[in-house]
Amino acid sequence: MKSHGLLIYPIHANQQDKMKQYLSCLIFLVATSLQAQENITQTIRGKVIDADGKYPLTGVTVLLVNDEAEDLVGTTTDLQGEFRLEQIPLGRHNLKFSFMGYKEVMLSNLILTSSKELILEVAMEEMAISLADVEVRATRTGEAQNEMAIVSARAFTVEETDRYAGSRGDPARMASNFAGVQGADDSRNDIVIRGNAPGSVLWQLEGINIPNPNHFGASGTSGGPVNIINNKILANSDFYTGAFPAEFGNTVSGVFDLKFRKGNNEKHERSFQLGFMGAELFLEGPLRKTSRSAFLVGYRYSSLQLFSALGIDVGTTAVPRYQDLAFKFNFPLKNKGNLSVFAVGGKSNIDIKVSEESTEDRNLYGEKDRDQYFGSRMAVMGISYEKVLKNQTYMKATLAGSQERVQAEHYYIVGRVQPDGFIRVQDLPAILGYNFTTNKYSQVLSFFKKIDNKNTLNYGFQNDIFGFNLMDSARQVSILPQNDPNAPLEYQSTAWLNRWNEDGTMAVLAQPYLQWKHKPNEALSLVMGLHQQYFSLTDSWSPFEPRLGINWKLDEMQNLNMGMGLHSQIQPAYTYFYKFTDQSRPDMGFQAFNREMDFTRSKHLVLGYERMLGNQIRMKWETYYQHLTRVPVENRASSFSLLNSGASFNRIFPEVGLVNEGTGENYGLELTLEKYYSKGYLFLVTGSLFEARYQGSDGIWRDTEFNGNYAFNFLGTREFQTRNGLIGIGTNITTAGGRRYGPVDVERTQEQQEIIYQDESRNSLRFDPYFRMDLRVNYRINRKKLSHEIALDLINILNTKNILNLTWAPDELENPDPEKSIIQNYQLGFLPIFYYKVDF
Repeated sequence: MKSHGLLIYPIHANQQDKMKQYLSCLIFLVATSLQAQENITQTIRGKVIDADGKYPLTGVTVLLVNDEAEDLVGTTTDLQGEFRLEQIPLGRHNLKFSFMGYKEVMLSNLILTSSKELILEVAMEEMAISLADVEVRATRTGEAQNEMAIVSARAFTVEETDRYAGSRGDPARMASNFAGVQGADDSRNDIVIRGNAPGSVLWQLEGINIPNPNHFGASGTSGGPVNIINNKILANSDFYTGAFPAEFGNTVSGVFDLKFRKGNNEKHERSFQLGFMGAELFLEGPLRKTSRSAFLVGYRYSSLQLFSALGIDVGTTAVPRYQDLAFKFNFPLKNKGNLSVFAVGGKSNIDIKVSEESTEDRNLYGEKDRDQYFGSRMAVMGISYEKVLKNQTYMKATLAGSQERVQAEHYYIVGRVQPDGFIRVQDLPAILGYNFTTNKYSQVLSFFKKIDNKNTLNYGFQNDIFGFNLMDSARQVSILPQNDPNAPLEYQSTAWLNRWNEDGTMAVLAQPYLQWKHKPNEALSLVMGLHQQYFSLTDSWSPFEPRLGINWKLDEMQNLNMGMGLHSQIQPAYTYFYKFTDQSRPDMGFQAFNREMDFTRSKHLVLGYERMLGNQIRMKWETYYQHLTRVPVENRASSFSLLNSGASFNRIFPEVGLVNEGTGENYGLELTLEKYYSKGYLFLVTGSLFEARYQGSDGIWRDTEFNGNYAFNFLGTREFQTRNGLIGIGTNITTAGGRRYGPVDVERTQEQQEIIYQDESRNSLRFDPYFRMDLRVNYRINRKKLSHEIALDLINILNTKNILNLTWAPDELENPDPEKSIIQNYQLGFLPIFYYKVDF
């Protein structure tokens, strides 16, 4: 039975002329308001800390090392580890941090605008031996901030989420440019990491595991059309694609480890942006300058909803409505302590009233036989306390509460299509109603103990207490055969089926961990750790999960690394409570058969080689093997596996109980060739060759739905400096193997009113290869204490038709032809996205 095959689409194509006129008006208004400004400068400041002990470093030399700089500009950090460089010209800059006994840190491509101070927090790693014995190697931009991360990890900046063509300010869409990562759906930001299902990606914020942080997120997924966490409130963060350190658990795929900025504690700054993704306002500044406390607040409101409210025709009545809010308040305390309060939340709704649309309009959506009302919301709020203790020990404790809610209602259309294309509606009987709400209370405690310059210990735990409230009822409606085309339609409906009915069920997921970093010498680093999980709903412990990472520096230009570990993950929460009559055990009646599902387990091995080709180009190879066990499959012989789920709005409805007897494997080879920004341009070339297979309960090895076998990506940006600003042009070209599917079981598809594939030949076919080219143009103008930016993202500029999947869309309401009702659902076509931003 169908759940809610919701599809969200952009502005209708016939509105593009209005968008162009609006953009031209913005450009004219900004251009006519600007006057040439000279000698505009800005401040760069921040704090330098020890990477392991987290305490401030005094006396660090900070130098501006731009090639074009005529005079040496620099300073040193004070007793609090803070530094300040004033009257720095606008544009892009490189900073070098050096300190006796520590590895140099080189930060490249830092952009300085007239409206915002550049505030940095830099962590430096102490060397294992003295400077007399080794040549110092600089830590470069892009290396993971987490000192325990050895392989398959990368830091990303807020600017990268904006600068990369097609990223739309979204961390997940930006990450799809990295090796081993693919987008699953152009209209959503789900990502496939090394062949794993998108739903297995873990999102962390300020050290807390959080619910799906996306508008219009569906149960069991980790993505959606629009990210709730706005990139402008983020600090530099890390992204992991496998073999992650022991502090991360409950995932077998990848991790987004996000952090909020602290806000400017010296001056007030504001930012406003209007674009396709929303109207946004951001405020930050000091709460009390004497206490160094600061705040940061951001709010966004759906642009399409705003335009619709103003009477502007956006091409469809199904207008996505969403808004989100995020903030952080930071309070430095005496005795080297710090307290912060943070929150992020968003709500979204869309009403797809097919019964009120013409045939042409209804073709925008995959389902033409029902009205759909869909809504979702998520919220997280927490408080963190961190303190540098005695004996080079750092402690951080966080308490947080979160909620995730997804709800939908469907009404079947009983009526006839008229000559004008509209439906004469006779009745709208309800066929689906559900509300899934999950509340969670999280406690995290972690300690970093720097034993000496060769050894660092990190240990702690994360504890999540869940409360599940899951309600769902559904039925089927079918129109009876009718001989008289003028007579009222008659229909029949099945009895309501209450598939979920959980009210207040509690569960605990506890995750203790321990990890140790050891540097026997400056060429070799080892990270060893243990992780374990306990899930009270099934009263099960994961096995001890050992983690190991090794980095061997061959010389100053190249290194080898290796990572391996055991990882575990619980199943999507709603799957434990689904009630049905197991067809293989009908005598047991109607009940929840999946409450005994255990953790899915994964063994991951990664080998990597990295080499610098000069000072600005990095080449990296990684090869990996992942073996998955205890994957939920059906308790009868079939091709079903949870490894194929989590990439759409649809939930899963197994007809028999699920057992942890499936397996899977992913292996591949990845290449990254990256040129850091210099001489006005940068590029990133990535390629992946991979296999992603699984074994269902029938014992047959098949390709997973996401096994495209290859993916290649080219991303480049060229910038031209103007008198007081810059013009940037960037492109992103992606090609990948087509997704897998199989022959359709036509009879069952018509009966269930959704696509059902033939079991024995699942994933034996594949869609055509995927190809997309994006183009981005932006223009930034700096005035004194004010900057403007206009940008235009041209998504899928060649309007390539990429097939997403097959969908059931009845060609007629009364007597649908099955062959005509099974149609191809395409990815996004050409889509222009513009925005205007002003910082002041």
